[in-house]
Amino acid sequence: MTTATGPDTAPLYALGRNPDESARLRRQSDELRPQTADLLGRIRLEPGQSAIDLGCGPSGILDQLAAAVSPGGYVVGLDSDPAHTALAAQYVTGMGLANVEVLTADARCTGLPPGSFDLVHARTLLVNIHDPAEVVAEMVRLARPGGWIASQEPDAEHALCYPPLPAWDHLRKIFLASYDRLGADLHIGRRLHELFRQAGLEDVEVVSYAPVYPAGHSRRTLLPDLVLSMRPVILKFGLADERELNELDHQVREHVADPRTLIMPHLLFVVRGRKPEQQK
Repeated sequence: MTTATGPDTAPLYALGRNPDESARLRRQSDELRPQTADLLGRIRLEPGQSAIDLGCGPSGILDQLAAAVSPGGYVVGLDSDPAHTALAAQYVTGMGLANVEVLTADARCTGLPPGSFDLVHARTLLVNIHDPAEVVAEMVRLARPGGWIASQEPDAEHALCYPPLPAWDHLRKIFLASYDRLGADLHIGRRLHELFRQAGLEDVEVVSYAPVYPAGHSRRTLLPDLVLSMRPVILKFGLADERELNELDHQVREHVADPRTLIMPHLLFVVRGRKPEQQK
């Protein structure tokens, strides 16, 4: 994903660049597949059209986009992390996605020609950007007149762990504090429609999801997985030490493994808007 710099000058892809985080992002592609399918069903891309997935990570939604524009269309996956684009290129080859190209570039300034795509998409990218309006502006620039811009972003204010567990509450408090220190906005989901309208988009549509994941689902452990990826940042800011994080991680994972525990990690907002045919 694209990185930026927060107020404390820490690198703002807070979740790090390591094999565990890459594996989590690959799982996310499968976990959020239904929401993406709903989004693409509403946009209705056609064969021969083009799409780009900004901050695609090791897989993103590249296969779903490729299917939506085939035959004759093309897809670009873009990420600022060379390790992720290398993994994405392997994924594209392994899936036989002949109409997909993977590029390494910054989503805030891609260097690609304006008006190149019928759909410009990003998922869990703006939540990691200190100034998300920068990315939205680039998304609008990349879309052709009449084309779509779409984003899928979390809103972490509302989450559920029931029965309650103090360790889960404390781990979540550490996670939220880490993002706050980096200048990122974990409430970005609710702001997407505002950002889109401020960027001049029309026909803005908002859909929200609040899934409760069943026992055994990989997304039940999203909170401890994210904290694990963020551990270097947490330790740097002195928000917890290794011993505390290890104990909290153990307690939370044990609790969420119980099928009687309900887990809803956050809301997910999926927003689309259309670039005007003519600039106002």
